[in-house]
Amino acid sequence: MNVLYEDNHIIVAVKPQNVPTQADASGDADFLSMVKAYVKREYGKPGEAYIGLVHRLDRPAGGVMVFARTSKAAARLSRQIAAGEMEKNYCAVVDTGRIADAAVLEDYLVKDTKTNNSRIAGAEEKGAKHARLSYKTAESAGGLSLLDIALETGRPHQIRVQLAHAGAPLVGDWRYGGRKSEKLCLWSYHIGIAHPTKKERMDFCCPPPEGWPWNLFETAISGILKK
Repeated sequence: MNVLYEDNHIIVAVKPQNVPTQADASGDADFLSMVKAYVKREYGKPGEAYIGLVHRLDRPAGGVMVFARTSKAAARLSRQIAAGEMEKNYCAVVDTGRIADAAVLEDYLVKDTKTNNSRIAGAEEKGAKHARLSYKTAESAGGLSLLDIALETGRPHQIRVQLAHAGAPLVGDWRYGGRKSEKLCLWSYHIGIAHPTKKERMDFCCPPPEGWPWNLFETAISGILKK
């Protein structure tokens, strides 16, 4: 467990890539259960530890996640998310393609529960949900671009679908037309919240993994993390 912060109200940890956020049909070890086991072990909790899941990351993505340790903290964090007050920033490596250097992407998405895919839809289509993000290109190299993304809504596969639709699928995202790579190049590098009881602003950051293609953009990633 890479724990960035913990107290009696929240725990902030880094989800590894290819680990489901919570238990699913695969039966594979999930991150929520890992966090519960960590709290139980570290604090000697009898029975199952309470951990509130207030947001998610796609299984192939990784990075910073915040969990609640009390129901009150879970409710307050959930209200922040609903009000758009939790800041969520991602790094992604994409095919440079025809994507603009910076843009706001605003679409409507529909999720197919049978295939677990999401797609762009019309605003009036049944089940369509508004999706909005902004991004800027931090650096380009070798036909790839490193994007710094601010996620304003949290729809299933949102970043992956919207960028693929804009002409820049994520490297490693075979589901939405990206080039082959061992892992999906999507990383939650920053979360900003108001502490659920102290009310003070808190920011948590973690750099993306080492290795290709992240190593093409080491200087740009360092600058993003320092901003």
